[in-house]
Amino acid sequence: MSDLSTTPVGAPRPRGRSTAIALGALAAAAVLAIGVNVLADRYLSGARIDLTEQRLYTLSDGTRRELANLRDPITLRLFYSRRLGAAVPVFGAYADRVREMLREYAALSGGKVRLEMLDPEPFSETEDRALGLGLQAAPLDNEGEQVYFGLAGSNLLDDERTIPFFQPDRERFLEYDLTRLVHELSNPARPVLGVISSLPLNGDPRAMMMRVPGAGQPFQVMTQLRQFFTVKEVGPDAQSIPSDVQVLMVAHAQDLPVTALYAIDQFVMRGGKLLALTDPHSESQASRPDPSGRPVGPTSSSLDRLFNAWGIEAPSDKVVLDQRGAWRVRAAPTDRVGSVDYLAWFTAQGDSLDRSDVAAAELNGVTFASAGEVRKRAGATVELTPLVSTSPQSQLVDAARVRQAPDPARILSEFKPDGGRHILLARVRGMLRTAFPEGPPALPEGVQRAPGLPAHVMQTGSPANLVVGNDTDILEDRFWVRVQDFYGQQVATPTADNGALVTNLADTLAGGDSLISLRSRGESLRPFTLVDSMRSEADARYRQTERGLTERLQATERRLRELRQGPAGANGSAAASAATVITPEQRAEIDAARTEILNTRQQLRGVQRELRQGIEGLETWLRILNIALVPALITLLAIGLAVIRARRRAEARG
Repeated sequence: MSDLSTTPVGAPRPRGRSTAIALGALAAAAVLAIGVNVLADRYLSGARIDLTEQRLYTLSDGTRRELANLRDPITLRLFYSRRLGAAVPVFGAYADRVREMLREYAALSGGKVRLEMLDPEPFSETEDRALGLGLQAAPLDNEGEQVYFGLAGSNLLDDERTIPFFQPDRERFLEYDLTRLVHELSNPARPVLGVISSLPLNGDPRAMMMRVPGAGQPFQVMTQLRQFFTVKEVGPDAQSIPSDVQVLMVAHAQDLPVTALYAIDQFVMRGGKLLALTDPHSESQASRPDPSGRPVGPTSSSLDRLFNAWGIEAPSDKVVLDQRGAWRVRAAPTDRVGSVDYLAWFTAQGDSLDRSDVAAAELNGVTFASAGEVRKRAGATVELTPLVSTSPQSQLVDAARVRQAPDPARILSEFKPDGGRHILLARVRGMLRTAFPEGPPALPEGVQRAPGLPAHVMQTGSPANLVVGNDTDILEDRFWVRVQDFYGQQVATPTADNGALVTNLADTLAGGDSLISLRSRGESLRPFTLVDSMRSEADARYRQTERGLTERLQATERRLRELRQGPAGANGSAAASAATVITPEQRAEIDAARTEILNTRQQLRGVQRELRQGIEGLETWLRILNIALVPALITLLAIGLAVIRARRRAEARG
């Protein structure tokens, strides 16, 4: 029987054996960490967690649908000069967000989005490439160095779209800009915009014969729309909307036959995008004389049969007055004042515009004239989102007060604001049912049904997207643009953002549901509200002290100049001033003035230091918290775990 050496329970283990176990544990932990990293890189490379408050790096469902529906690959090339971020940290932080979002686009596209990051150094081929693609170069310093921060995209057909320069001011719409670029590359054909209107939007040749300056010319808004769309006029006798029309604009279409109303209804039921503008009183129509010399007829328009079925109301018997932004017009000859506010003509601005909608976010003001309101019908299930509303200083009045010989002074004197906001322009979204449940209407006598008409549709297959407004004078040139002849060329100078609004609305509608659903996002550069508050408080506290010291400094410097000049210098004789002998008393006073100037300047520097002291102290604490707090907490946690472990070992040994 052999002797076996045993270690008593609770006895300390040999040091060599403990060291081996510790080294083995460290090796196992290292192998485990490497393995976890390899597996995560292999299977979890696309996994991301967005912990920002406003979900800045989480793409919306509309963008995800756009990326999932990509048919052909597209290439996105980000040209970013690293020198820009080093010189201006704001651009460096914004560039990080742009890069992360582009990587997210590439990750969700299933390989359809190819991403390239390029640094166009001065005088390099990459810089020549950026210039050739039309990206904007910005000067970095006085030496003339150019930097770039733009995006160029291309598809298999060599179509190109660019964002010339990423501006941090537009960060809220970064996802919209990127998704729009992707959408245009995947759908390179110019969208078709159909137009139905009783107004001469595309010009009136008959009016040109009257030799009225500007008469018969196309509306400027149509000139802008042609830059982005293929515009196709649709006649009021149309039995269906052409199949290639993606967006239909119905603007002040008066007395449309039932066949045209049915065509518009079925266009929406089949998923077409509609921009519908009605008007209780068209100032544009009222101001245009009839070429035949007959008086102007009714100036209102409505689409009540369609709107009522879809859960919308746009009354044609009421107009909105708004005191904020009212236009100043010439008063009647019998009035004592020369001009007066005409409350029926006003410019919607500020909080009247929906800043979260891409179409209206960057606009300053939109002018309306004799406009009506838009509202949701009682019991309707559609979602109505205001785009433009009146201010609380507004009121609804009968449209008859503005239709014939309106009296601006009387309207102003009888104005009583109701305190509410009235919607002028809105997005409408929801499942819609047809306004013709009985099927296609009967045709007028002698009219044959057009061949190949689509089958009747009872309701939309998916939520419809419409834009509805109750004013067509937003299209009228005189309310938003000045057109001047410059050596035979028409030069348009906008005075309001009407044209931009209409173009933006048509653009978002043409982009489909993916672009329409995108709203403004938050900004990654969050302001330090506490720091700003402290800066404002300190500025208010010390500004008065600084002003008093500055005034005392200026008075002392003025007294010093007088002492140096002497009595003769004060009389204006330079030669006598030079010959003046400064007495000891004057010398002492001059020295005292110099001392006071030095003391005052020192006090001013002290005030400026106090102005920054609180802010610098807060920044110091923020640095301490950001740099030292987390390591300190980890250290304390490790010490606590070590103490607990040591106690457990001691208890086990005991």
